[in-house]
Amino acid sequence: MSKVEKDKVVSLDYTLTLDNGDVIDSSEGREPLQYLHGHGTLIPGLEKELEGMEVGEEKHVDVSPADGYGERTDAEDVVLSVSDFPPDLTPTPGMGVYLEAPNGEVKPFFIKAVVGDKVLLNENHPLAGETLHFDVKIKAVRDATEEELEHGHVHAH
Repeated sequence: MSKVEKDKVVSLDYTLTLDNGDVIDSSEGREPLQYLHGHGTLIPGLEKELEGMEVGEEKHVDVSPADGYGERTDAEDVVLSVSDFPPDLTPTPGMGVYLEAPNGEVKPFFIKAVVGDKVLLNENHPLAGETLHFDVKIKAVRDATEEELEHGHVHAH
């Protein structure tokens, strides 16, 4: 039986909850999540815990902020106008965007809120500082294709 290891395409069902029990994300009612193992697609703490699991195996995984989306920092909010975004993009809370600083450095930001024509962004991922609780079940494991390995992600078949 195939195990979860580097260069395998893994399909898994999952439910993500926070300390307060709120379900943040789940594959329930959808297709299983597919990812290329060992290529940094998932947060490090989850990917490490999936290593070596077999099809049909279930597991509960707790991921600390350090192995998830990082600790929350005191980064200041950035305020932009909706018109600063491309016309085909509707800014929504939680969305990640890349902004270029005056010195040319490009950094990821996350939209915290949209109020009127103002968009409030911050460097902290919405789940920064949170301990993440995953319930996972491995549904399938297969060898990645050469193209998937070359591109570093799963291609639909």
